[in-house]
Amino acid sequence: MRIVVVGGAGTIGQRLLPALHQAGHEVVVAGRTSGEVRVDLVDHDSIEAMYREVGAVDAVVSIAAHGALDDFATLTTEAMAENMRAKFFGQADLVLTGQHHCADGASFTLTSGIFADQAWRGVTGGGVISGALHSFVLSAAIELPRRMRVNVVSPTMISDSVDAFDEHFPGMRPVSTDEVVAHYLRCVDGDDTGQIIRAYG
Repeated sequence: MRIVVVGGAGTIGQRLLPALHQAGHEVVVAGRTSGEVRVDLVDHDSIEAMYREVGAVDAVVSIAAHGALDDFATLTTEAMAENMRAKFFGQADLVLTGQHHCADGASFTLTSGIFADQAWRGVTGGGVISGALHSFVLSAAIELPRRMRVNVVSPTMISDSVDAFDEHFPGMRPVSTDEVVAHYLRCVDGDDTGQIIRAYG
């Protein structure tokens, strides 16, 4: 398969890309500042341009755009909307636009997070975004044309990122990076659609 990975330079991408290559897939990495193709998830024209450049791919995997931490006492709807531009609307746009460009039977795999299901301080926006992604995938799965599929992987803190995030989420049990990568591979190579894959350790 020919696969576009959006955000392949991050923690998950560093482990997922070799696994996709090992499985025999051709991978094109797209990113705002890295990769073979440039794409900015807050810019619809950029997403359109990415699809025109890469052609009719068989799968799209989005592991880009992390939601920002927030302070509820000073949080505004404007700040939440800004946070949603890439993490929610950008990922949704990958599907909405991609349905017109990707090959028959193509799959889309998005990334949400544990805060859709478990409340933690400092991530109200992240919880809203992840919950919205879950609802979007459920609806998109029954609407997509040409046997296309869509799923979302919802990880907790990833073992390779514990040092960066443990101070913000003390006591959160991490999930192994290998397990998360395996979920993405199953989304690409399997037959499921409309699945919310909760990788919560």
